[in-house]
Amino acid sequence: MDHTPLPDSYGRLLTYLRVSVTDRCDMRCIYCMAEDMTFLPKAEILSLTELERLCTSFIRHGVRRLRVTGGEPLVRRDVMSFFREMGGWLGQTDGQPGLDELTLTTNASRLAEFADDLHACGVRRVNVSLDSLEPARFARITRRGNLARTLDGIRAARAAGLAVRINTVAMAGVNADEFDGLIAWCGEIGADLCLIETMPMGETGEDRTDHYLPLSDVRRRLEQRWTLEPLPYRTGGPARYARIAQTGRRIGFITPMTHNFCESCNRVRLSCTGRLYTCLGHEGSTDLRGPLRAGADDGEMMEHVRAAILRKPRGHDFLIGRSADDPARVTRHMSVTGG
Repeated sequence: MDHTPLPDSYGRLLTYLRVSVTDRCDMRCIYCMAEDMTFLPKAEILSLTELERLCTSFIRHGVRRLRVTGGEPLVRRDVMSFFREMGGWLGQTDGQPGLDELTLTTNASRLAEFADDLHACGVRRVNVSLDSLEPARFARITRRGNLARTLDGIRAARAAGLAVRINTVAMAGVNADEFDGLIAWCGEIGADLCLIETMPMGETGEDRTDHYLPLSDVRRRLEQRWTLEPLPYRTGGPARYARIAQTGRRIGFITPMTHNFCESCNRVRLSCTGRLYTCLGHEGSTDLRGPLRAGADDGEMMEHVRAAILRKPRGHDFLIGRSADDPARVTRHMSVTGG
């Protein structure tokens, strides 16, 4: 069987796949979704069996890290069957390719229910989206989330033996006064923290120009209180890490606006509709659902994938404040692409 790796036209090998299993979510975060979302009809969503087949093909051609995203992945019915199937690819030997890591990005609203099962499937690390530790502010940012339920999910993940990274979108005028508190709280619960610049994707009913906060400025302010020691640590994603001397935990910075991380990009995203996005910051994508449902075999499917990866751009061109009629503006919501 062919196991040829998947390089792009700049020599970067594809080793990391982020796969969305649903566009649905039980929250409506102000940087991710519109408050009144219209979700996709079931017929447009890949079945879990179809997702398993595509992911298996990617693994056979060099993908070593698989991150499950959404929407909120844990709202999809029977999603644990997908985790069990993918977990079977962890640590493959005897010359067969396999996964080094199976991970999850979640809002943790249902994590208390699934934490033990996720660990049993081989998941050892989860990213949790959490933008405030203040209940009223959390409710405003998520538009319908319950902070206590999210915190219960985080506690359940730690109790199940899962490493936790808290993902916080840094927003001026929204949560910029909470970063010190988040650092201290992450130190107490044994979690890492990752700050993320807001990205201009889709209409959400909020002006992200007003909320944009350069993390270069945030880091300078944090260094007045905390000792940040640079680390070579990488998880396969775009975050750049430092160790916080006072807590012993890591802090990551994802900076698509102030400093892009494209030169070493090894990632593509597969949407729940079977569209392959080779760059988060470009509208271009390739339909894999059509040939998959038309009966294409694995070799034919990978021809579509290879052609798409060879079109992967050198880098994204996010720009806060693009006008609505700018052809370079990314109009899809983050929940459509997968986080």
